[in-house]
Amino acid sequence: MSAERPVVLATRAVERSYQLGGETVRAVRGISLEVRAGDWVALVGPSGCGKSTMLNLLGAIDRPTAGAVEIRGRDTATLSDREATRLRLTEVGFVFQRFYLMPQLSAFENVELPMAEAKVATAERRARVMELLDYVGLARRAQHRPSELSGGEQQRVAIARALANRPAFLLADEPTGELDAATGADVIRLLARLNADGTTLVVVTHDDTLARAARRVVTLRDGQVVSDGAPGAPP
Repeated sequence: MSAERPVVLATRAVERSYQLGGETVRAVRGISLEVRAGDWVALVGPSGCGKSTMLNLLGAIDRPTAGAVEIRGRDTATLSDREATRLRLTEVGFVFQRFYLMPQLSAFENVELPMAEAKVATAERRARVMELLDYVGLARRAQHRPSELSGGEQQRVAIARALANRPAFLLADEPTGELDAATGADVIRLLARLNADGTTLVVVTHDDTLARAARRVVTLRDGQVVSDGAPGAPP
């Protein structure tokens, strides 16, 4: 019997509240999840249900009010700001709806940037950049700046950048949200290929096509999990 896949990301009764005016908003209410190596989880639900808050907690961008978020068994609440920054750089890959590429840098330089920040040797990072740009089908566009790339191409560069430091998992926030249907389908196919090649994914999305492509769909409502199962499974 094969060994059980390791847990790379977990929340333990995690809560996140914040003040809005004079009110306390409970954005996340006692969510416990485990994401194992090789999983592809889609977080879905109506606007305001806590998806983006969860993603920020999972990526150690935000800290919980109560409970714990663990990345490879390490409680993110115990980290100093410097340690959390290092963790995000080396263990977590982020993909955003609006790409957030540096406009003055080429595709090559955008992908190289997180490796330079991680002090990866020049020769190693240059080889890694070309490996990743080739993987996402953009080796010939390496010297183009974001303004010279289509939306789909920019998202592919952003995915390559997220993979640069070989993170434990990718977090993607509405990765098809700025794309037309055909271009979005290309990005979904790329994500499927990444997952098939072993990349662990957690994706926040309103895109039904993207959610159906995932291996597991977690539905949130009012800051709580209301269903967790295979795409199309009954709640």
